[in-house]
Amino acid sequence: MEPRPKVIYLPDTMANWPWPRAMNPHFEIVKAEVDASFREFKALSAESQEAFDKCDSEHFRITCEFMNVLIIVDEYTDVENATVAKEMVDIIIDALQNPHKTRPEGECILGEIARQQVSSICLIMHSEVQEKSGRFWARAIQTTSLPFQRHFLYSYTEFLRAVVVEALDRDEAHCRSISDYIKLRRNTCATKPAIAMYEMGMDLPDEVFYHPVLVELTECIAELVLIDNDMVSYNREQATGNANHNLIVVVMAELGIDRSGAMVWAARYHTEVQKRFTDGFAKVPSWGPSTDVLVKEYLNGMATWARANHCWSYESQRYLGTKGPEIQRSGLLSLLPTVDRRAASATTKVNVADLSMMDASADRKQPFRNSRLT
Repeated sequence: MEPRPKVIYLPDTMANWPWPRAMNPHFEIVKAEVDASFREFKALSAESQEAFDKCDSEHFRITCEFMNVLIIVDEYTDVENATVAKEMVDIIIDALQNPHKTRPEGECILGEIARQQVSSICLIMHSEVQEKSGRFWARAIQTTSLPFQRHFLYSYTEFLRAVVVEALDRDEAHCRSISDYIKLRRNTCATKPAIAMYEMGMDLPDEVFYHPVLVELTECIAELVLIDNDMVSYNREQATGNANHNLIVVVMAELGIDRSGAMVWAARYHTEVQKRFTDGFAKVPSWGPSTDVLVKEYLNGMATWARANHCWSYESQRYLGTKGPEIQRSGLLSLLPTVDRRAASATTKVNVADLSMMDASADRKQPFRNSRLT
């Protein structure tokens, strides 16, 4: 008789979050266009592309394109050591800074993706690039404010640099303290460049954008996102050998508790951060009616992002395969077996962990549905 599989319980951390789930009315049309555009790069293997596909309309399209870029960068760098990850990041940053430079033949595809993102950053584009309508930054530069462009590029570069630090930690099997981990993870979760998308049509002065209250609110949203992401992705990451960069593992190591206790700790901390955000929201100063209305829109946008991230984690099939909605309802999922992911190489094609197959394997071993957490 096979032993009962271990079961992970995922608490509903967003049950009391005031900002509800909402779907952009342009989603279906824009998603099809953006996915078709990124398919042209052939950056993922057939298996990864299949999983990837399951994952104001102009600004919404720009945001969708950026989300695709983040996933591709994540998939490439997650399987590489610090040296290769830094080379990839340097390629992307070079493309950001030199959008007219032709990328060398044989270079990682991330360079060309980034080049086409920022090809019009100086408003002087190659005719070849002008003909490509679906590239994130070429599109963004034409319809977004200069403050947004400046803030976005800074936070995006900050994210890329943090990815290298993450890879170095992975090389050294280094597990950070909780406080050090959260500080790094605020950047590697890419929340800051993501929520900058809400600033695309705004002209927020730096004294507003960098006001201590707004900075603290941004940090809170980054923490809510990283907590939810790490809780939902823990199963995949422990199965694929990339678990040290995960809050659940960090909490288990520092506090000497099991995964159940770490999930409870993370959920409680999530509640604390929610309160910090709502308290801070009430303390936002006034800069005059015209600016205040923009600030309110921006803050509501970032709060909605926390909800959207939580929904996406269950619905996109990235972390939970086809079982996401079912797991969200029950809060239960079987612990996945460990698989060897070292064979995957981002220098050729990247393979997203096939969690649908893993789910099927787990189902064969799980004759019960409402098991108690073990």
